[in-house]
Amino acid sequence: MLVLLTLLGASLAAAPAAAPAPVWQRVATGVEYRWFDIPSTRGTARAHLLSVDLGDPRVSAGLLYPGVVAARSPLSSLADGAGAVGGVNGDFFHLSETQHPEVEATGAPVGPAVADGRALKAAVPNGQRFGPSLPPGTTARQVLGVGEDGLARIGELALDGTVSHPGGDIALGGLNQYALPVGSVGLFTADWGAASRARATCGTDTRRDAPCSTETFEVTVRGGEVVAVAEKPGRGAIGRDTEVLVGREAGARALRALAVGDRVSVAYELVPAGRDASGGGYRFAVGGFPVLRDGTPLSGMDKVTPAVRTAAGVRDSGRRLLLLALDGSPGFRSGLTVVEVAGAMRDLGASDAVNLDGGGSSTLVARRGGAARVSVLNHPSGGAQRAVPNGIGVFVRGVEGF
Repeated sequence: MLVLLTLLGASLAAAPAAAPAPVWQRVATGVEYRWFDIPSTRGTARAHLLSVDLGDPRVSAGLLYPGVVAARSPLSSLADGAGAVGGVNGDFFHLSETQHPEVEATGAPVGPAVADGRALKAAVPNGQRFGPSLPPGTTARQVLGVGEDGLARIGELALDGTVSHPGGDIALGGLNQYALPVGSVGLFTADWGAASRARATCGTDTRRDAPCSTETFEVTVRGGEVVAVAEKPGRGAIGRDTEVLVGREAGARALRALAVGDRVSVAYELVPAGRDASGGGYRFAVGGFPVLRDGTPLSGMDKVTPAVRTAAGVRDSGRRLLLLALDGSPGFRSGLTVVEVAGAMRDLGASDAVNLDGGGSSTLVARRGGAARVSVLNHPSGGAQRAVPNGIGVFVRGVEGF
């Protein structure tokens, strides 16, 4: 078991040294911060932690994002813009595009996303993910979020959607995502942003580096009527009254049955699936793969490769949310393995936890000393904040900005 030792009274960039007892620093009502060291035979890692009391009706958590799916911004800007008192970075995302130089990186996250109860995007196929290998039995559809009951939980969200037209129905295979399943049709809405939609037809369900599809089709629907068709996916902002359907292979052939002037209706939702199938809807959700379930680390996780990481955990039957980010400053070892992160979250009392994006993305922010804006409390490993597509924000009713 990892031993968590709090370090106090020194600069966060200082060399590792132990102090006797943990001391929490109050950020706002129901939100506390501390940092501590995790020693091991391979060196000492420093962790930064926000403890969030969701049992307090004034306290809530929500999705931080730049207003559209395919865009990025520093976490501190996202938090301040939303009036959050703290938060951590969120999902892994489409950071680079070396396999397909003909298309651009979109910056869009991997997994599902829900903001204020509204479905923003669905998950890409497992083989199109960025990030460490998934533990056996998990998928890119896994999320951490807060349900309609106000409690945090870890679950799974699947897309349930249909395109209806005079010739029949077409099942939706994607929603505002940078990679579509082979043979499917994906929906892009105003929530996607202005980024190109071409990347959605590249790779396969098992290989991110597979070539882009040579059989594609795009249909633009406005006010329930087809207004344009094209052989290849386009780019540019999508109006609030407009929906764009992108098909590849069999999906492209299905869309070719549509012509300008046809009436089309699109319906979709993200529904709890897997172990979460009996759960209710989410107020907010962010993608992340499980590392701890019912107090036990999942099997088959990486126990060799250390990295600077971010994690989120649930304790006290969902009434408390734990947000953790490791320090990337040179004075500490280069992070923890996924197995060690799971152990750290267990030692903090979490029953369930997910691993979020790490490396240069790992960032934890909070307001300190009554400040009106957040500060970065860990040291991102790149020396500065990396722009990220989303994060988990902490909000307190009655605090200025919320």
